[in-house]
Amino acid sequence: MASEIRKIAVFTSGGDSPGMNAAIRSVVRTCAYLKLECVGIYRGYQGMIEGDFKVLDARSVNNIINKGGTILKSARCEEFRTKEGRKKAYNQLKKEGIDAFVVIGGNGSFTGAQLFNEEFNFPIMGIPGTIDNDILGSSYTIGFDTAINTVVEVIDKIRDTASSHNRLFFVEVMGRDVGHIALNAGVGAGAEEILIPEQNLGLERLLDSLKRSKKSGKSSSIVIVAEGDKIGKNVFQLKEYVEEHLPIYDVRVSVLGHMQRGGNPTCFDRVLASRMGVKAVESLLEGKSNYMVGIRDTKLILTPIAEAIKAHTEVDEELIRVSDIMTT
Repeated sequence: MASEIRKIAVFTSGGDSPGMNAAIRSVVRTCAYLKLECVGIYRGYQGMIEGDFKVLDARSVNNIINKGGTILKSARCEEFRTKEGRKKAYNQLKKEGIDAFVVIGGNGSFTGAQLFNEEFNFPIMGIPGTIDNDILGSSYTIGFDTAINTVVEVIDKIRDTASSHNRLFFVEVMGRDVGHIALNAGVGAGAEEILIPEQNLGLERLLDSLKRSKKSGKSSSIVIVAEGDKIGKNVFQLKEYVEEHLPIYDVRVSVLGHMQRGGNPTCFDRVLASRMGVKAVESLLEGKSNYMVGIRDTKLILTPIAEAIKAHTEVDEELIRVSDIMTT
């Protein structure tokens, strides 16, 4: 297979995450280094179906390593979910003479890539790009480190206001299915309580925790809430519940939303994306396909995409224990 690959495509799909541009840059420059052609596909699978391609060389990716978002854009594509849509995409790739592709994205993007590989035996390689850090086969996904640093920076600012006005703040962060962002940022920012989907702590425990904080002399508190937390319908219901049962607290809500996806990637994410891009291209040339590049114990590894999309990663139990101790 290695001898057959002369032109590799790269694209981003699903939600954007900081560091995607660094990964694009790495794939393009690795191709240039190895004397391969590289094609950028704009707007993910939608652009693949429509033939929205552009040849990229080493100079095409100047000055993007520090930028958030993705220069190749991203888009949802319902048509790619159909076999007819995937056939259109395959025909466009063959028309362009593309021999393999690297997809940078999350579970949904990888699921589409796996189907494509099964139907057309087309060489593919995945790079995990999502702030949720929820993909099996990698200790870190591109964008996670930047996201938690963004959250910690914002919480530090919110704490200034909370302390000045003796307020309780519920800060909602992203994490519909997993609590990696909430748990890590909560420990890093010194939150008084952290609510994540993996643990249904219950409303009574939350009240008990806040009562202890008040009794111990704390005049203000920060509670980090992952958007998928199960103890309330939403963060605003939690606010109302606490106000009703603990009227001593002046409660405010801050929903951080999509700011967690933006901003310049951290050095960690830039280095990780650069390493993964090189590994993706070299692995394709070695004849490997239908794998995702991941990192474990500082070493890059390959995980079959079928395994990577099978389930979400689990939160670190030891970090939960540390969190419990720190919120005493």
